[in-house]
Amino acid sequence: MANKNISQIKFAMENTPHKLSYLSGTSNTPLLGITIGDQFDQTVAQYPNNDALIVYHQNIRWTYQQLQQEVDQCARAFMTIGLQKGDRIGIWAPNRYEWLVTQIATAKIGAILVNINPSYRVHELKYALNQSGCKMLITADQFKQSNYTQMLYELAPELNTCPAGQLKSKELPNLTTIIRLHSDDSPGMYPWQYFIDTFAEDTSAEALAVQQTGLAFDEPINIQYTSGTTGYPKGATLSHHNILNNGYFVARTMNFTDQDRLIIPVPLYHCFGMVMGNLGCITHGATMIYPSEGFEPDKVLQAAEQDKATAIYGVPTMFIAELEHPDFDKHNYGSLRTGIMAGSPCPIEVMKQVQSKMHMSEVQIAYGMTETSPVSTQTRVGTPLQKQVSTVGQIHPHLEVKVIDPETGKVVPVNTAGELCTRGYSVMLGYWNDEEKTRQAIDNARWMHTGDLATIDEDGYINIVGRIKDMIIRGGENVYPREIEEFLYTHPDISDVQVIGVPDKKYGEEIMAWVKLKEGKALTLEDIKEFCQGKIAHFKVPRYVKFTDEFPMTVTGKIRKVEMRKVSVQELGLESEKMETA
Repeated sequence: MANKNISQIKFAMENTPHKLSYLSGTSNTPLLGITIGDQFDQTVAQYPNNDALIVYHQNIRWTYQQLQQEVDQCARAFMTIGLQKGDRIGIWAPNRYEWLVTQIATAKIGAILVNINPSYRVHELKYALNQSGCKMLITADQFKQSNYTQMLYELAPELNTCPAGQLKSKELPNLTTIIRLHSDDSPGMYPWQYFIDTFAEDTSAEALAVQQTGLAFDEPINIQYTSGTTGYPKGATLSHHNILNNGYFVARTMNFTDQDRLIIPVPLYHCFGMVMGNLGCITHGATMIYPSEGFEPDKVLQAAEQDKATAIYGVPTMFIAELEHPDFDKHNYGSLRTGIMAGSPCPIEVMKQVQSKMHMSEVQIAYGMTETSPVSTQTRVGTPLQKQVSTVGQIHPHLEVKVIDPETGKVVPVNTAGELCTRGYSVMLGYWNDEEKTRQAIDNARWMHTGDLATIDEDGYINIVGRIKDMIIRGGENVYPREIEEFLYTHPDISDVQVIGVPDKKYGEEIMAWVKLKEGKALTLEDIKEFCQGKIAHFKVPRYVKFTDEFPMTVTGKIRKVEMRKVSVQELGLESEKMETA
């Protein structure tokens, strides 16, 4: 299959005038014209006794048939309390079985699942809930240093006195119901199991079936927040068709079958986990394995051996942590075959070790963005090592990509850098309640402008060479400087601030802020970190701060962040920090 796809890409390029940087992904396999709920039920009917979900930290081992029972109960409980098609339901939790159950249950009733980043703090949570208009929130009790319950009481003190399901909050005016993933009672909130047991029986299986039948696959089903250069996150709105097909073709490109067993240590709130992971498995009858709530390398290694996993997902830093773990040699990885590395470039030595020491000879690289469901390009089985570590693969089936001159909009020749654009089934419906930002991202011909600078070579391999936007990728997390800048502007002693990324061996990039103080004021790096603590996600907190009286600027008055980065790298002695790739 891989060789056939490669030859089709070459043929398309050879027949493009002057070998322009345009690709059209072909496939003999049609797109899935079905909703997520219907696809799930078809998979259950075909593979009822296959292992569907294994969650180590919750002692869960469910077949597809058992998972379906949990999903349908949840969906019926949602219907009983009046949730309807189009209502938004937020989920704020790390990797747990309830995440998957909610994902499929919302799809079955047509409610729109709103993914809340587990690292969000109070002001980020408030924005996401209010901008999306969430009526319900499903929340963990806490995760790592974040006490979710405490933050919710801080935002909505009315919870202390209101009955569960009847919240009327000044700060969260749309939110009425909070379900807490904890067995203890908490004022104003339903415990998960109590909610399911109490309300599921009041809606029949027949009523759920009627509701499910009335859904269309092009309707919105998911909102995922992605930071924007304006400083406010944008809600990428995705349909059944968007994410179901992307998960399907990601897994199909890895030659997945119902016998595959995938370890998912990447977060479910992101497309990597919920689409490439969950939906990739569900569309093939494969097994989803959550080794821990958050990434723990030793748990990944244990699961690989104990459950005879065939695939692992992760960003390069995750694979590095697994390879360097002191217990690495204590486990057998003979069952492993494939997996995906994405999020940042993979060092060549890491790729070699993953292929040899972890037996993942068919591991692949993927590239995409939340707005494209997410994957647009992926390497194939048999891709040469050099291409695995220096490119992001070739175009996905049923998609188009082109590289254009950002100034003229014209397609550039092969091997010429320009802005990467993509078009096809995977492009989001738009940003939730933000037509202006949608128009800026998707042009009249439905091309999604990625903001990434890329080249396409003669063999159809795509290489990301830079970013038009100032996005920083820290350990696989997309961080936009403007969001941090706008937050730091709120400090009473800061006059101006500019945020950049600087190289880091562990995370790929780290956050640095150039800060201009108000006259007569004095701050330290620790003061800045303390100001950020608990208010913005930990991965957005600057590691480095440079106090300055001025910023490098162009003649026209634009900040020269390229120059800022160059100066910072020299002053911090980070010339050797950049990850080496082939």
